[in-house]
Amino acid sequence: MATVSNDDDHKPFMFLGKDVSKIPCFRNSYFYGILGGIASGLGCFMLTSKPKKAVNVGFGSFFVISTSYWILCRYNYSITEKRMNELKDVIIEKKSGQL
Repeated sequence: MATVSNDDDHKPFMFLGKDVSKIPCFRNSYFYGILGGIASGLGCFMLTSKPKKAVNVGFGSFFVISTSYWILCRYNYSITEKRMNELKDVIIEKKSGQL
């Protein structure tokens, strides 16, 4: 039977003093970077049969994919946060204006 874990069961993974599971976009950016790096490295190895080149391509694509996804995700996150804060301000103004 599947159970849902609570925050009490959460064991944080700390990096530079921060819990990385609480950093927005961290999980997805590294997940896609790792998958992209493995896929491109294997693809390069299948085409060229040169392990050193395949490793270089894999690490390079991991870095590019992770960084690109991180930047795009953080940009979208900041835009969403800005809109949410604007919406909160409008709601607060409407409530204070009605009272």
